[in-house]
Amino acid sequence: MSKFMLGKKAGMTQIFDENGSAIPVTVIDCGPVTVVQKKNKEVDQYEAVKVAYDEVRETLLNKPDKGQFDKAGTKTFRNLVEFRVEDSNAYELGQEIKVDEMFAVGDYVDVTGTSKGKGYAGNVKRHGQSGGLEDHGSKYHRGVGSLGASASPSRVFKGKKLPGQMGNKKVTIQNLEVVLVDGERNIVVLKGAIPGSNGNVVSIADTVKAGKHK
Repeated sequence: MSKFMLGKKAGMTQIFDENGSAIPVTVIDCGPVTVVQKKNKEVDQYEAVKVAYDEVRETLLNKPDKGQFDKAGTKTFRNLVEFRVEDSNAYELGQEIKVDEMFAVGDYVDVTGTSKGKGYAGNVKRHGQSGGLEDHGSKYHRGVGSLGASASPSRVFKGKKLPGQMGNKKVTIQNLEVVLVDGERNIVVLKGAIPGSNGNVVSIADTVKAGKHK
C-alpha cells in the first residue's frame, strides 16, 4: 500500500539511541487526513486519492473548494493534496487516516515543503560563489563575474547563475528515516532536517529511492 500523510513542521530536537549517540530529528504534527476524492484508471487514466488536512470554517473557502467537500460529504479543510496510490478502491470517501496507520519506525520517506524565503540575493549568497578580491581598490568584491563572450554569441546563455529570488520554493528532501511514530499524539519524528519554517505544511510519502538508503 502506498504511504502518505500531511502535517505541520513542529520543530527540531534530538533523541538518543541505545549507544547514547545524539540523533538530530524533526518532529511533524501529522493528520489525521480525510479522503475527499478518488481517481481511477478508467476515468482519469491513473490511480490517486485527494486528501484534506487542517479543518477550517467554510466561510473561508471559495465556491470550487467548498464544492469538493460538499460532494464528498465531509467537513471543510484548509489544505488539499493529491497522492498517487496503487489502488484507489482501497479507500472510501470521508475515510479518516491517521499517521500510525501509514508509517512505522524504520520506514524511509520523502518530505516536500516550501523552503524559507530569503528575499533578493546576490550570487555569493544565492549560489555560493567566492566573489572577487577584498583588497582596497579592487572595485569587484561580490560581483557576478564573467557573463560570457562579447562578439559571439553576443548574448548571455540561458541558465546562467545570476542574482534573484532566493528560497520560497517547493523543495523535496529524500530518504529520511522514521525514528518514532506516536498515534495518540499524531506525530512522526524523522531523522534529519526538512524544508520550511515551523508551522509550515509538508507532505510525506514513500521514498522513491527505496532500497538505496544506507
